[in-house]
Amino acid sequence: MPNHLANETSPYLLQHKNNPVDWYPWGAEALARSKKEQRPIFLSIGYSACHWCHVMEHESFENEAIAKSLNEKFICIKVDREERPDLDQIYMNAVQMLTGRGGWPMSVFLTPDLKPFYAGTYWPPHAQRGMPGFDQVIASVSKAWEDNHDQVVAMSDKLTDDLAKMDRSGTAGEITEELIVSAVSYFRRTFDRTYGGFGGAPKFPSPMALQLLLRFWHRKQDQAAIDMVRVTLDRMAAGGIYDHLGGGFARYSVDARWLVPHFEKMLYDNAQLAAIYLESYQATGKEEDAQVVRETLDYILRDMTDDAGGFYSSEDADSEGVEGKFYVWKLEELREVLGEERAKTFARVYDVTETGNFEHANILNLPKTLPQQAQVLGIALEELKEQLADSRAKLFAVREKRIHPHKDDKVIVAWNGLMIDAMARAGVVLDEPRYVEAAAKAADFLLAALRKEDGRLLHTWRFGQAKLDAYLDDYACLANGLVSLYESTFEGRYLDEAVALMEVVLEKFSDHQGNGFYYTADDHETLIVRNKDFTDNAVPSGNAMAAMVLMRLGKMTGRQNYLDAATNAMRATADLMRRAPAATGQMLVAVDLQLGPTYEMVFAGDLSDEASQAALADLRQRFLPNKVLVFSAANANPSKALADLLQGKAMLGEASTLYVCEGFTCQAPAQGEKEIAHALDELMPHGMFD
Repeated sequence: MPNHLANETSPYLLQHKNNPVDWYPWGAEALARSKKEQRPIFLSIGYSACHWCHVMEHESFENEAIAKSLNEKFICIKVDREERPDLDQIYMNAVQMLTGRGGWPMSVFLTPDLKPFYAGTYWPPHAQRGMPGFDQVIASVSKAWEDNHDQVVAMSDKLTDDLAKMDRSGTAGEITEELIVSAVSYFRRTFDRTYGGFGGAPKFPSPMALQLLLRFWHRKQDQAAIDMVRVTLDRMAAGGIYDHLGGGFARYSVDARWLVPHFEKMLYDNAQLAAIYLESYQATGKEEDAQVVRETLDYILRDMTDDAGGFYSSEDADSEGVEGKFYVWKLEELREVLGEERAKTFARVYDVTETGNFEHANILNLPKTLPQQAQVLGIALEELKEQLADSRAKLFAVREKRIHPHKDDKVIVAWNGLMIDAMARAGVVLDEPRYVEAAAKAADFLLAALRKEDGRLLHTWRFGQAKLDAYLDDYACLANGLVSLYESTFEGRYLDEAVALMEVVLEKFSDHQGNGFYYTADDHETLIVRNKDFTDNAVPSGNAMAAMVLMRLGKMTGRQNYLDAATNAMRATADLMRRAPAATGQMLVAVDLQLGPTYEMVFAGDLSDEASQAALADLRQRFLPNKVLVFSAANANPSKALADLLQGKAMLGEASTLYVCEGFTCQAPAQGEKEIAHALDELMPHGMFD
């Protein structure tokens, strides 16, 4: 018998629809029943690509005896954390307060007033390896609720008060370069000089930290900063965390050397990693970085894009119930596909052996660089590259016939905004129009299908159904992607839409005391606390993204209230940036933009003219992170918001013209390809990396 999840759209919730646990989705029916019967709630939060969520489902939620105990004692609610990040944030804070750690599956027991009183993550069904069994937890919590009711309620009140205090901003701090210098010093101390990245195992890619280090290099010509970026990007691209056949990155590596990934692939990771590899390519000109960007974005277009244009959320780590089975290889499989000689070469280059490097199979990785392997093998480098490309294509074709990991094909606005940003920027830097087209199609889809009649956004979409009021990061990430899309297409409507979204943020999400933004709108469902999102997790914090896009729009439009709101969000995060730079990388990137010098660039030209095209391509290929770019032409359809910046900035004579301004005060215009190149050399000379 299905429970109450059968009509949900979330793939994660639908995975549980036939559990014997009487699951409800979060909503009025379940919450009212808990209040009416004065029964506590068992809240289970997870997500589709979560390996241990699947384990706990199989061990406990499919267990008839455990399900019977849960159904008798509790109202059971199942939540997809990707659909309800507001609930996830609040109750994850509670889990961390109660246990000192967090993770998924998240398991929280609530009073009928939704206040947490006991929590954990994964529990095995029965006691083992020093862990209590879930059966014991259910019995103990139920007994405490019945026998020590008043103490439990008092504890839940105290914990909820503590949760509310977490979101009270401290004294606003000043925004100075010292914040960035201190953060870079922290990353230097925690940097793994051998394998790149920060800290030990498990190791996460940390794209926001890498973005900050690239900007610090650009700001100070600090070689150590870009060396950290280069080692990390090279090692990740060579490691098993990267899919050498199909493109794209797994979530993280369980070891320090990027070899063994947790095989799930998330849209947000691949968006942010494509962006940092793209920026590294702009800074260094390293073609291998451009290849990683292309392969990663091609993976998204091939496997993770809906026909309507939106980008899917994730792919599971497991296939056929086995983690990583889809991705690993045995030596005899290479021989069957490639033949003896080609298999021998491929196995040497990609670390494939009889014994294997992962559970008697092999994760493809590159222990040596291709030039090193070419030298050892006595083969010309180009010949080796061609042979390996042919072998990878053949192996990929065979892999495509395997049973694929489960795909979570819901579309989430915030994550799509991150990918729109990456696609739009990559398309013009790499001269790959298909990426810009994909970004525009996704943006048009979101703006049409995930909007209410009043223009407000919805958070998620699947199979034609959009639902749930959008959160701060939905508005901010999409607006940021739209600004990048404007800079790539010069279509004014995208900038107008970004402005409209951020007007909603300023009206509905602002803390009117000036301390940044709430995660939910002022007319959102009332929860036990109204949370503020200042720390990055796998995705940038909502406040950091809001600050970033408000800075960009403020520089483009000259609207001082945008710049002030961005600065207020930064000031509210100043103490946190000082104490925890690893958790505030995106806000530090916004600080770098705010500190400047930040340039408003107006490119006036005829885009059908080859010289104009060449000058614009040169501008886009340089690493100039602290700039905004707008376009001026007599026949253009600019955003009305750009009227002040565009005033008096037209093409001079027959030559394309670049106006470089700071705070709306402009240098003498540069005319023609050579003058424009010279003006850009002042900001980022060619060969700066060398």
